Amino acid sequence: MTFAATVLTLYPEMFPGPLRQSIAGRALEEQKWSIDTIQIRDFATDKHRTVDDTPAGGGAGMVLKTDVLGAAVDHAIALHPDASILAMTPRGKPITQARIRQIATGPGVTLLCGRFEGFDERIFDARPQIEQVSLADIVLSGGEPAALAILDACIRLLPGVMGAASSGTEESFEDGLLEYPQYTRPPEWEGRTIPEVLRSGDHAKIAAWRKQRSEEDTRLRRPDLWELHGGAPGQSASDARQKDKD
Repeated sequence: MTFAATVLTLYPEMFPGPLRQSIAGRALEEQKWSIDTIQIRDFATDKHRTVDDTPAGGGAGMVLKTDVLGAAVDHAIALHPDASILAMTPRGKPITQARIRQIATGPGVTLLCGRFEGFDERIFDARPQIEQVSLADIVLSGGEPAALAILDACIRLLPGVMGAASSGTEESFEDGLLEYPQYTRPPEWEGRTIPEVLRSGDHAKIAAWRKQRSEEDTRLRRPDLWELHGGAPGQSASDARQKDKD
């Protein structure tokens, strides 16, 4: 079954964009996924094809009109009624790898890209199936770059897209931790060497080292993830493992 991606946007020429390259591009050529764009402006009803208006209550910028959005979203739902619908907005819930994996196992995804000051809030009240998501704690000029990133994250998980099956599981966020550091040849570069354990050939020691580094790097770089994983903010990874044994 082909994973069907649909993007509602004011800039359809941005797609598939970089997704035409590398593994996503090969998967597109092999019809493992497909992409269609819907021009939001096509659903404007006035002669100027207006898609935005000034914010109610005053303020800077413009807001995407809910009547235009509603018609565009309804059209997308009619095309792919079983697809998840995600709206790109910094007010949304941060997208996670777990949610990406859920989406990738489904029939496809519909992505609604905002512009200007965002969406008229009534679209989310009237269409509760729309999931508001954020890529990170940043503000972009529009939702298109975030949509591209989410699509890339989904596509690489589709069956047959990545060469090694383990490539999608032994990496950051899959088990709630950051991935361990990676090394490759040459064994020495500018006086820096690959850790001895990785050259030992002892797979048990290598696995233990990788687990420890994943835990320590998560604790230091992402204390929020470390707490979710079960560690205390100031607790080392080794202390957390000992507590689990007690």
